[in-house]
Amino acid sequence: MHQFFVAPEQIDVNDKSVIIVGTDVNHVKNVLRMKPGEEISVSDGQDGREYRCGIRSVEEDRIVCELRFIKEDRVELPSRVYLFQALPKADKMELIVQKAVELGVYKVIPVAAKRCIVKLDERKAAIKIQRWQGIAESAAKQSKRAVVPEVTSMSEFEEALRMASAMDVRLIPYELAEDMAKTKERIGSLQPGQEIAVFIGPEGGFEEAEIELALANGVEPITLGKRILRTETAGLTVLSWIMYMLEA
Repeated sequence: MHQFFVAPEQIDVNDKSVIIVGTDVNHVKNVLRMKPGEEISVSDGQDGREYRCGIRSVEEDRIVCELRFIKEDRVELPSRVYLFQALPKADKMELIVQKAVELGVYKVIPVAAKRCIVKLDERKAAIKIQRWQGIAESAAKQSKRAVVPEVTSMSEFEEALRMASAMDVRLIPYELAEDMAKTKERIGSLQPGQEIAVFIGPEGGFEEAEIELALANGVEPITLGKRILRTETAGLTVLSWIMYMLEA
């Protein structure tokens, strides 16, 4: 079943109607070639509900749907997970965003760390973030998410630490960290309702000074095992562990 995201005001529960506008109109009409009577799934990206609808009419600039029922089953993780991802080179961020959304991340925060090879000025960063946000929305549709995770503007490492300071759990994989048993215990202690921050370094990892700053700010080091993982693998590994522990 095809899924679409709409603004909350486009859903009228009392009138049992849902209106689809924007680029999705062309997708429904000319790509999917859907007809009145066919069923779709709609979310407003906020309340976690899934609205099952039947297409009532396909018009020039909108799709009018009839709300059939609201599915209350929650598909989101019971905790909000924030991925603070140091900017990788090439197009790796596209893969990271896509897979992080599939794994249930709540928000992706690109971070400018000292060893980041790619340096983006304000204009280029805005273009990249718009691209990554589009990938997040596509991944949310494909994986039947009830919300579209936000890809935020770029943050310096110190700013990222401040953003995470009030979160319940803050983790940073570190190649010199040891004791997998301790890491397993920490991941196993995660509880529903917590806000969880995960910091992932760039190619070459975080600088020692950045690790020291993170530890001084209460971020907990964890190990990912005896092998060195690429930046695009490290974050997805941690998110997979978190999903496994929290998924109801």
